[in-house]
Amino acid sequence: MHSSTFWLARPFREPATQLFLGILLAALATVTLLNLALPAGHPLHVSTYTVTLLGKYLSYALLAVAVDLVWGYLGILSLGHGAFFALGGYAMGMYLMRQIGDRGTYGDPLLPDFMVFLDWESLPWYWLGFDMAWFAFLMVLLAPGLLALVFGFLAFRSRVTGVYLSIITQALTFALMLAFFRNEMGFGGNNGLTDFRELLGFDLRSDATRLGLFLATGIALGLGYVLCRAIVASKLGRVSVATRDAEARTRFLGYRVERFQLFIFVVSAMLAGVAGALYVPQVGIINPSEFSPIFSIEIVLWVALGGRATLYGAVLGAILVNYAKTVFTGVMPDAWLFALGGLFVLVTVLLPKGIAGLLAYRLKPRRLQRQPADPSTIAREASA
Repeated sequence: MHSSTFWLARPFREPATQLFLGILLAALATVTLLNLALPAGHPLHVSTYTVTLLGKYLSYALLAVAVDLVWGYLGILSLGHGAFFALGGYAMGMYLMRQIGDRGTYGDPLLPDFMVFLDWESLPWYWLGFDMAWFAFLMVLLAPGLLALVFGFLAFRSRVTGVYLSIITQALTFALMLAFFRNEMGFGGNNGLTDFRELLGFDLRSDATRLGLFLATGIALGLGYVLCRAIVASKLGRVSVATRDAEARTRFLGYRVERFQLFIFVVSAMLAGVAGALYVPQVGIINPSEFSPIFSIEIVLWVALGGRATLYGAVLGAILVNYAKTVFTGVMPDAWLFALGGLFVLVTVLLPKGIAGLLAYRLKPRRLQRQPADPSTIAREASA
């Protein structure tokens, strides 16, 4: 690639990115065509319910890409990205609640129903501004971004790494879950935020809006993938990979490693927030369970299954696992978590590089598959 090429445009020159975007656009177009052009009784017709379900999968895929950015290329195993996802979702949910107005059960033009039920007398200050779309969309980025900025600054400055950082991120999301469960926090408590009516003036219960949200989620996934690929292919990405593989050596070369870590961590948190914001209007609810540490661990499983440090592998893992979850929770709801754990163990043992690694091996010419390893390469890896 030429150095004069704008860094954000460089991924479009990569064959892998072109293939990914081509498949994504083809999938979006196919689902749209099968939903609109074919009657409901046709065997190939894609129902609005299925469109909404696919939109949820795509929002999860964007979340998985965000996790893969920090885990795959920075070496930070975050077990708290569910918190950033939920914060983005709550920001969107607050906007959607303000749009209900006097159409709620209690008919209060200002207070959401749950606040009227709990005898709140006025709207909390942190709800102000969420009646405006631009403010809400800005908070979708700022709420998770600021949390990641403060948390990352303290953690990376103190050089907290490895399993200790993973435990702290898990404690962060667990603490937020406990806080959001409390009714006095003003976020709906255990029930969360729900009963949404419209988004930007469009009825959320209409088929056209559901399809539009699906397409918007697919476009956001494509843009998020391109952004991550641009970061990975830049000098920032190369330094990040060096930090992942040999942090002490990277510091010795004069790089302020914590600054690189903080920037990518914040970008990843913002992407997770966008995924949460797209998730909420499609599923119709956001509650504190999204902060659950189990959910954050499940995200890591998606990335591990699909293939760490590939980005497209994270997309594959998120879609396949959640599709399997949809199918098997109906067949064996009590044993699904055990099946997911067993799947993770099998992938770790038999496919350490995930589905993406298996695909890369299959596509590699046989002469390269059988080619013996270079002794000098083995020596360098052993001394690293």
